[in-house]
Amino acid sequence: MFKHILVPTDGSPFSQETVRRAVSFAKEAGARITAFYAKPEYPVTYYGEGALIDSTSPEHFAKMTEEQAAQILDPVETLCANEGVPCTKLSLTNDVVYEAIIEAATKSGCDLIFMASHGRRGFSGLLLGSETNKVLTHTRIPVLVYR
Repeated sequence: MFKHILVPTDGSPFSQETVRRAVSFAKEAGARITAFYAKPEYPVTYYGEGALIDSTSPEHFAKMTEEQAAQILDPVETLCANEGVPCTKLSLTNDVVYEAIIEAATKSGCDLIFMASHGRRGFSGLLLGSETNKVLTHTRIPVLVYR
């Protein structure tokens, strides 16, 4: 049924467990995976009279986020290879994570987004929001939520 699955990950332990489940699901379905990481945008901070104070140049920051993306996505690629599941890696720069996930799924031609939900409820869920909930409410691509 599903042939191309986007698996967003942030490298957290819960996200890593979700990746393992997604790889197992993809293997059973005969699907391929695009592992995705949303890189943060360069932080711009202004102090006082509008002076920009940050010791990290935009180029150095971009290099650091690329390295971070590789640290998070390389293990997914390795796991997929070990399980015989075709995998590509993708990272996009966007501070609005749910938009980045939807953009990645659309650009990659994915027919399913397989993602984690921490299951926050009540006030903490309302206060923190949920990237998963935002993806669910803003995309037409089916979303499988692992909790």
